[in-house]
Amino acid sequence: MLNISDQDFHRLVNYVKSNYGIDLSKKRQLISGRLSNTITNMGYSDFTGYVDHIVSGKNAKDNEIMLNKLTTNYTYFYREKTHFDYFRDTILPYIVKTKEKNRVMSIWSAGCSSGEEPYTITMLIREFLGAQANAWDTRILATDISHQVLSKAKNGLYEEESLRELPPDWKRKYFIPVKGSPGTYEVSKPLRSNVIYRTFNLMSPIHFKLKFDVIFCRNVMIYFDQDTKEALVKRFYQASNPGAYLLIGHSENLNKERTPYDYIMPATYRKSEDSK
Repeated sequence: MLNISDQDFHRLVNYVKSNYGIDLSKKRQLISGRLSNTITNMGYSDFTGYVDHIVSGKNAKDNEIMLNKLTTNYTYFYREKTHFDYFRDTILPYIVKTKEKNRVMSIWSAGCSSGEEPYTITMLIREFLGAQANAWDTRILATDISHQVLSKAKNGLYEEESLRELPPDWKRKYFIPVKGSPGTYEVSKPLRSNVIYRTFNLMSPIHFKLKFDVIFCRNVMIYFDQDTKEALVKRFYQASNPGAYLLIGHSENLNKERTPYDYIMPATYRKSEDSK
């Protein structure tokens, strides 16, 4: 394993923080452990040349490889079930009631990783709306900074282990066993067509066409320091409709005194219906 000097460590940490919002200031051992093989495979003998290459920003693919190495894209369908139960029992009835005229839901899966979250949301919506599902525009915006995980999400191929928390009838209804590949399942076309995947850096200004009724940003802000997290949440707030919900990971929390959202319950926040 290669050692990283203080200078190279601080250069890399500052670059990643400034450009991606990710705080690696306490991850020195992780950086050395996860990047050493990549560095040597690229032909560098130490961190200095590699860090020079990364901070130059000349090769977006190499920067993405670095980010994928240093962050964990671990997820599965129906992860953190209490969120999805609340979405089904409270949020969806509210949206259906308030959006009955135009029948458009505006939902963002921010930091969607390999697609399990937006596909789970789609299944919940279709189950909730039933025969009325096709009368609504339920398309979900799903974004991530990584082209690699978005490519997996678009392909819609998952191992059986990832489907373990789904109701058995959902597995039969929404997934197709892949011939010649036991234990691998493909997302059905109706589910796939309901999700719009886009590359997006959460440090960027948020200027999407519609404001959102719900933003899922779960297990993403664990990599951000407090200031970065609070700035992002304020951007989420401005990009949300009155009465909109923000769902974050259960291992995350917001400062209740400083967030513009109202606290509902752990990892669940809401913009006041009276706000602008």
